[in-house]
Amino acid sequence: MDLMEAWVTGLAGGCAGLSVDVALFPLDTVKTRLQSEVGFVQAGGFRGIYSGLTSVITGSIPTAGLFFCTYEGVKIFGRRYLREDLEPVLHMTAASAGEITACLIRVPVEVVKQRAQATRFSSSAVLRETLRTEGVRGLYRGYVSTVLREIPFSFIQFPLWEYFKKTWSSIQGSPVDPWQSSICGATSGCIAAGITTPLDVAKTRIMLAETGSALSTGSITFALRAVYRESGTKGLFAGVVPRMLWITLGGAIFLGVYDKAKLVLSSILIEPG
Repeated sequence: MDLMEAWVTGLAGGCAGLSVDVALFPLDTVKTRLQSEVGFVQAGGFRGIYSGLTSVITGSIPTAGLFFCTYEGVKIFGRRYLREDLEPVLHMTAASAGEITACLIRVPVEVVKQRAQATRFSSSAVLRETLRTEGVRGLYRGYVSTVLREIPFSFIQFPLWEYFKKTWSSIQGSPVDPWQSSICGATSGCIAAGITTPLDVAKTRIMLAETGSALSTGSITFALRAVYRESGTKGLFAGVVPRMLWITLGGAIFLGVYDKAKLVLSSILIEPG
């Protein structure tokens, strides 16, 4: 991937990330409050549904841009060494590398966003308080649990997305259009969201836990056990409906906008040269 291709990929990813985060933020707030230890109503109910939006807007463009630059870069590199029948493995590896890298930005944004969603304080107030009481390390609470949630999710979503696109393209005899990529993204995202909801619940509990508590240590296994002891299987799948709805719509917007933006930006920045 040359420098201009990297710019196109990063900008397209940024457009996709911003579009989905702003459009579906209220659903994400509802999901976070359903997963909160204090319960949906106590965490704010439907009030202040856009609490934490500022942090998301700030972080969504670089996070998604970094993800797709890593994802596409690993795919290009891997194709030199892997056979075509091993493409799903390559897509899993590329998606995992993308998530690990993107989480360097995503996790601080998520910490601030989810605390704002659950407490109804502004993003700036949450950021100042987190830095005052926990330092920079506090912004990375839940990094491991987030990565452990995102990697299984991407292991499922991205190979399915690529497979659905390849199959659709083979049937119609031409590359898929962005709207078709959008449908593939919605379907793959819905499947991945339902399967990985317990990991999302654990990540939310860790990020919202009081400083010094057992949950705040960041152990995803401990968090899963704690949730199961409290609420059983139902607790592990708290917020599964809004999560699946959010990611189904999000997958459609995110991956559809990404492919469309990449086509448009390529025609403007690369093809004329």
